[in-house]
Amino acid sequence: MNRFRLTLEYDGAGFSGWQIQPRQETVQGVLEEALLPLCQESVRVIGSGRTDAGVHALEQVAHFDTSAHHDAAVYLRALNATTPRSVTVHAVSEVSRTFDARRSARYREYLYRIVDRPNAPALDRHRVWHQRRRLDLERMQAALSLCRGKHDFSSFRAAACQAKHPVRTVRRAEIRRSGDDIAIILGADAFLHHMVRNIVGTLVPVGLGRLSVERFSGILHARDRKQAGATAPPHGLYLRRVLYD
Repeated sequence: MNRFRLTLEYDGAGFSGWQIQPRQETVQGVLEEALLPLCQESVRVIGSGRTDAGVHALEQVAHFDTSAHHDAAVYLRALNATTPRSVTVHAVSEVSRTFDARRSARYREYLYRIVDRPNAPALDRHRVWHQRRRLDLERMQAALSLCRGKHDFSSFRAAACQAKHPVRTVRRAEIRRSGDDIAIILGADAFLHHMVRNIVGTLVPVGLGRLSVERFSGILHARDRKQAGATAPPHGLYLRRVLYD
């Protein structure tokens, strides 16, 4: 068996997430369908993480095993010729069988996009979370900075999360503004289910002046999901990059 690594991007608006689901179009599903005629066997594509329905990826990493003998360039051309235009594979390379897109990852980084202006965006309506009022980024950055380091993130963990423990180490937590566009960047060794969206959903009330930075700190350390804000919508979230040793 030969193992290949994929690097790809996708617009998640038309997908029911990464993971295969019955009678639903998923990113994993379209990749496996595209590989089937080339490999002449069922191939399982393993991603670095399972993005939810509507979530995008700027740089997702995946791998698959096959007994077929084709050069990496053949897989690259075939995938880009047969997958939907909302999926683009940027690189394919043959790798050691010890490489695992999910288990070998050492750092994952997510981007969450917000637009804060009175009128909603038209072109980016499926790519950003619209806020009608101007957000105070200084307050939001002060709150977000509290997430840096090693913490129990139970307050920002989805009830359906299957992780064995809620402790994660956040290495990057910052906010940038360019006009009305706001980028929230979170990087960590790994993330809990809905962790980024729940953090953002609690940060926005801070930016609106409805929640203090001190209260955000209390929510983080309470380890109680009921105290945090609502889950931010999926369409503002992007898997930005995945790093390996």
